[in-house]
Amino acid sequence: MASDPAADAAGDPQRTFEIERKYDADADTALPDWSRIPGVTAVSAGEPRELDARYFDTADRTLAGHGIALRRRTGGPDAGWHIKGPRQGDGRLELGWPLDEDGRMPDAVAQTLAQWTSEELHPIARIENSRVAYRLRGADGVIAEFVDDHVRATDLRTGIRREWREWEMELGAGAPAGEAGREAFFAAVEQAVLAAGVVRRHPDPSSPAPSAADTAASPHAHLTCTSTCTPTCTSVETPPERRNPLCLARFLRGLGEERGSRRLCVRG
Repeated sequence: MASDPAADAAGDPQRTFEIERKYDADADTALPDWSRIPGVTAVSAGEPRELDARYFDTADRTLAGHGIALRRRTGGPDAGWHIKGPRQGDGRLELGWPLDEDGRMPDAVAQTLAQWTSEELHPIARIENSRVAYRLRGADGVIAEFVDDHVRATDLRTGIRREWREWEMELGAGAPAGEAGREAFFAAVEQAVLAAGVVRRHPDPSSPAPSAADTAASPHAHLTCTSTCTPTCTSVETPPERRNPLCLARFLRGLGEERGSRRLCVRG
């Protein structure tokens, strides 16, 4: 939601504390009329963005063990290297650095990661995203940014690919300062989303969220399912080819950063 100035030449990262909600959406679901949300005075035109991210971890998932996700993303206003920390209350801290020119990790990123690991990092997943972003404005500026995402995700270890659509609402600098005001805003968003026929993905925003690296490194570990999966597909010992593909779809839908919907697997 709030962020420090952009990363500087000395390698200091941009710090952003993200407070957001994510939702499943079908391909033909119409967008809600966000101008009807209390406090919203204007909604910007949609801004198309093409995003391409790769997530990394060590062979033994060291970053995942610390609840850390590391990615390099191109496209959009926040292109760069990002380190996402574990959930803190209703949000997550993200550290960001500008993109490198040669594809190599900047020294400042490696130095930050050194508090968790100095081992070799490997790409574990690729997320390509065709996004349309909208800014919801109020009396104090941008209340939130809403994005309509069409996602293509690939497990770089197996080559398995999945596609889906999701919505995300992230608070901006003009959002209510108090918890009660933020909850009232999200409650209104929730009503609009449910009226559109969309399923909420994260029923408990205060619950711990596993890191992207954790789920990508072992997408079926510790998963339980709402309907279609069996103990076989959720066992770490089961070879990937014998696991229910919906479990992998769950991993790729958000890289494990949110809990699942009624139609997909969820973490227990």
